[in-house]
Amino acid sequence: MLDRRWVGFVAGVFISLLLVVILFGLFLVSPSRFRTTIVASLFPYDLKSESAQETRSQTIHDIHGDVHPKSGGHGHGDHGHGDHGHGGHGGHGDHGDHGDHGDHGDHGDKVEVSLSSQARNGIGLREGPVVVKSYSRPVIVPGIIVEKPGRSQYTVIAPITGYVTQVYQTPGGSVSPGDPLFELRLTHEELVQSQVDLLATSEALDVIQRELRRLESINTEGLIAKKRILDQQYELQKLEGRQRAQRQALLLHGLSESQVKTIQESRTLLGTVIVRAPHEDELVVDDAEGQPTLLLQQLDVERGQYVETGVTLAVLVDHRTLMIDAEAFEKDAIEISEAASEGRPVVAMLETASGESRDIPGLTIDYLSSEVDAEARTLHFFVSLPNEKLSGPAGKLSSEILNWRYRPGQRVRLRVPIEEWPDRMVVPATAVAEDGVEHYVFIADGDHFHQQAVEVEFRDPKSVVLANDGSIHPGDIIALTAAQQLQFALKSQSGTTADHHLGHTH
Repeated sequence: MLDRRWVGFVAGVFISLLLVVILFGLFLVSPSRFRTTIVASLFPYDLKSESAQETRSQTIHDIHGDVHPKSGGHGHGDHGHGDHGHGGHGGHGDHGDHGDHGDHGDHGDKVEVSLSSQARNGIGLREGPVVVKSYSRPVIVPGIIVEKPGRSQYTVIAPITGYVTQVYQTPGGSVSPGDPLFELRLTHEELVQSQVDLLATSEALDVIQRELRRLESINTEGLIAKKRILDQQYELQKLEGRQRAQRQALLLHGLSESQVKTIQESRTLLGTVIVRAPHEDELVVDDAEGQPTLLLQQLDVERGQYVETGVTLAVLVDHRTLMIDAEAFEKDAIEISEAASEGRPVVAMLETASGESRDIPGLTIDYLSSEVDAEARTLHFFVSLPNEKLSGPAGKLSSEILNWRYRPGQRVRLRVPIEEWPDRMVVPATAVAEDGVEHYVFIADGDHFHQQAVEVEFRDPKSVVLANDGSIHPGDIIALTAAQQLQFALKSQSGTTADHHLGHTH
């Protein structure tokens, strides 16, 4: 029995010495964390215990000094540190000169952060009042910019078989309607023969017409003379019919009306063909969009290349107006349908290179799908997006290189208003910091900003609606930007992240 007791005593002593060594090591590594850990173990945080919160807060204050808590209405000397010292914490049940912590005034205990002017400028901090206004509760819908189906692209094909002898435009370049794009040298024997046949017919018609004019100018009272005129008129009709057929054959080969007319008038064979951009009468033009502006998006051939009739030579695009293809959840279909029928303005949010979003306001829903996708359970709808030309060097619009602000494939988010909320406290999203499930704003007090817990009713990528619960009031001057940076600065200034709730109104 003595042996067992002796072994137990030795083990207890060994464990106690080991704990002392560990605690001493923690103190050497991080005295601040050591003290905070001890406090946390002595005063565990309990949302339901107001006295525990006060005791813990005061203990951390005593450990860290006057780094971030600032009690309203009393200074450091009012805490009575000289009366009870740090060894008299047994009297925390009666705080003496601490006052009544159950009544914190307007905002309770303040957790403050102060920044230099340089730091304020560095994070882009901007102040302003909390305002009350009407808020349009939106549905945020992802979308992607696309071309207008069947209207944005024009495929240029080879009208004839031959060799590409000239390429007049470069990819990315601006093209006006009717501009030359390619020169093709004819090599198709049938096409050459069709031209020869047309020339022969045209020459025969010239002969017949001259003979008729001669006969009609002389005495035609005799029967023989009248018969000759009738024979020439009959032959003229046959040749005119043959010429029409030959003209149609050349058109089917890919020649244009103007090219066929040139062959007839010049009485020469066409050895090359100029392929041009569509003329205005061939384009789908919306008067509201203005003058058509084409861009050579795709070049599929090069000089010296042999091409067959119907092969794609290039693709032209007209991006004056694009579309946003949006995809909403099934549950939002009714509200989005109502927004479309009432013509409510839609805002597109395009993310920029800096990480911020660029608003494109005043858009409308043009087309709403009549069915919900059976697999994805989503509803597609389309929004028209007027494009903008970007300026070139020295702020000038380039006449050669066409650069549009919005391009197919870019991702956007659509803000579709579905419900109007009157008289709400609305602040920018950058004015509210998140810390877990908690939300904070920072109230300005001169060069200081103190943290204030708030309740969020609703938020979107741009704005936050704050609950009118007395934690903050209309007209309060707050940090409208960089709230999250202030939250990080507060934690850095306090030297601990263990206590996130010091700014709460208890």
